[in-house]
Amino acid sequence: MSSLSRSRRVFAVAATAAAAALLFTGCAGEPSPVMKAIAGAAPVAQPKNAVVSGIEPAAGSVAGGTATIAGTDLQHVASVQIGGQPAAVTQATADKVVVTVPQAANWAAGPVPITVTAADGKVVPTAGKTYTYQVQTPVDRQLAYAMAHWNDYNTAEYGDLNPVGGDCANFVSQTLIARGWQMNSDWYNHDAAADWSPAWGYVPAMDDYFRENAAQLGLTEYSFDQRDKIKVGDIVMFDWNNNNSLDHVQIVSAVNNVNGKITIEMAGHNTDTDYRDLDHTITVEHPGATGHFWSLSK
Repeated sequence: MSSLSRSRRVFAVAATAAAAALLFTGCAGEPSPVMKAIAGAAPVAQPKNAVVSGIEPAAGSVAGGTATIAGTDLQHVASVQIGGQPAAVTQATADKVVVTVPQAANWAAGPVPITVTAADGKVVPTAGKTYTYQVQTPVDRQLAYAMAHWNDYNTAEYGDLNPVGGDCANFVSQTLIARGWQMNSDWYNHDAAADWSPAWGYVPAMDDYFRENAAQLGLTEYSFDQRDKIKVGDIVMFDWNNNNSLDHVQIVSAVNNVNGKITIEMAGHNTDTDYRDLDHTITVEHPGATGHFWSLSK
C-alpha cells in the first residue's frame, strides 16, 4: 500500500471516530441530544402479575346477572368462566373486569369456581374465589323445582297422574306453586292427588282456567310465532292433532337467541325432559302440531 493510500485510510478512520464522539458528547463536550434522550427515557414498564382479589357481588340469582371481578393487571383478560360456563366480558381495565354471569347449570344453587384467562392463554390466579348461585326470585324457585323433579316425581306431595291420562299438567301446576301461586277452590291438588281439580291436572281445563282468570293470574296468550315475547317459566300448550283439543303442557326452561333466531326449550312430564326443543317437538315428534304460550307476569 502506498503512503498516500495509508494516509487516506487513517484519515477516514479518524473522521469516523470524531463523528461518533460528536454524537455521544456533542460539540462542546456536553451529552448529545441523542444521549440525553436515551438517558432521560423512562424505564420500560415491566408487566405486573395479574391476580384476582375478589368478585362483587359474590352471589346472585341462578338466572344469571352481572358481576365485577376486581384485581390487578386485568386489562389483558380475554375470557372468564363461572361454574365452567362462559361469562361474557363487557369491560376489562387494569383493576376490574365486568362480566355477564351465565344462568346456573340446571338452575342449581351453590358455590362455583371462577376461571380467568389472559390473552396469552395464561390462567390468572383467583386464590380460590367462587361465585355463589342462589334461588332468589319466583322464577328461580319455579325452575329450581322443575329441574329437581322433571325426572324425580314428587309423588309424596302431589301423586302421579300418569295412570289417569298423564302427569304433564300436574307437573306444570307444581312448578307454579313453587313460583308462588296459591291453590284455590278451582285449582288444587290435595292429599297427593287423592283429590284434584280438572284445572290442576287436565290440560284443556287448565287452559280454560288460565283464559278465564288471565288478568288475575298475570297471564298473556301468545302464538308460537311470537317467541320474542316468551321467557323462562312461561307455559306452552300443545294440540298434537290440530283438532282444537289440547293434549299436552310444559314450561319454558330456556330461551335462546342466536343471530335473531329464537329457539325454545321446555321441561315437563310424560315425555320426561328438562330441555325439550319446541321446534323438534312440533315438526319431528308431532308433525303439524299447533299450540300457544301463556306468558307470566307474576
